[in-house]
Amino acid sequence: MGKICSKRHRHKPATIRQAVWLYFRFSLSFRDVEEILAERGVDVSYEAIRSWTRKFGPKIAKNLKRRRPAPSARWHLDEMVSRIEGKHMYLWRAVDDEGEVLGTTVHRRRDAAAATLFLTKLLRDPTVKPKTITTDGLRSYVTAAETLGVLGLHRPGRLQENRIENSHLPIRKRERQMLGFKSQGSAQRFLTTHAAIYNTFYTQRHLTSRATLREFRSAAHQAWQAAAS
Repeated sequence: MGKICSKRHRHKPATIRQAVWLYFRFSLSFRDVEEILAERGVDVSYEAIRSWTRKFGPKIAKNLKRRRPAPSARWHLDEMVSRIEGKHMYLWRAVDDEGEVLGTTVHRRRDAAAATLFLTKLLRDPTVKPKTITTDGLRSYVTAAETLGVLGLHRPGRLQENRIENSHLPIRKRERQMLGFKSQGSAQRFLTTHAAIYNTFYTQRHLTSRATLREFRSAAHQAWQAAAS
């Protein structure tokens, strides 16, 4: 696991971990995180918090992903449109049937080449192989599945896409909070980091007892502490 080094930083590692966690875990701006830390007696600027999220966020996300158990083999793929740098771009996203985010790719196009690139990226993960790949009726998915030899696993149909359509909502919420993504690169970096942290702390609370929820929260925070140390 990659060691997180915070040498030559004025603030303690615990403060940096807390700031990064607050930003990616909740729909907060950098200034919101600055205010929360200030209330707790920590004097830090929002620009410092921004630099911490850029430097430490992706490293922590990689460590968290290594610690995660293998996701479900039933995949749901979809794309959502976003306006970045004044242009329409597409966020290609995949989740399993339990809502865990499998991957996200920001691409300028919504065609067979982009679908093939995204599906190739997902299939490259050695931890799990899909049993089914559910998508909407976009023909690009059919071409991509045929190209990659997984057409037999493909299950098109808009009525089956409720799982991933609901998973778009946290991204839309963050997009509004951030007043839109500023560039393709920054969007990709944020979404990749956000996915790993979202997966770690995500629980279906309506299906979970209070005692079990406490256990899940404790395990998630232990995983975070280990990944950010």
